[in-house]
Amino acid sequence: MTTFNEREDAFEKKFAHDEELRFKATARRDMLFGLWVAEKLGKTGPEAKAYAKSVVLADFKEAGDADIIRKVHRDLEAAGKAVDDAEFRRVLGDLMARAVEEIKAGR
Repeated sequence: MTTFNEREDAFEKKFAHDEELRFKATARRDMLFGLWVAEKLGKTGPEAKAYAKSVVLADFKEAGDADIIRKVHRDLEAAGKAVDDAEFRRVLGDLMARAVEEIKAGR
């Protein structure tokens, strides 16, 4: 195998690893975000976990965060609780950093 091929293989493996990390971190962030919203909705225990899972599943509808923001915005409005999209985006950013740290730490 040539040096070029070895470098190409290493690059492909790193890309695959980074994509897997990004997917896991996003899923974890969405779960944490769902739990944050569940708390605002007054949900606890299994009900909160089920709600958080519904947030994770909502993120598969389209690329980006718009789908989960729409979902939680609707859910909070239906419960008579308002949180603006800027706060959602701030919380999502904070939770992504936490999710990446947790995954890197093996949690």
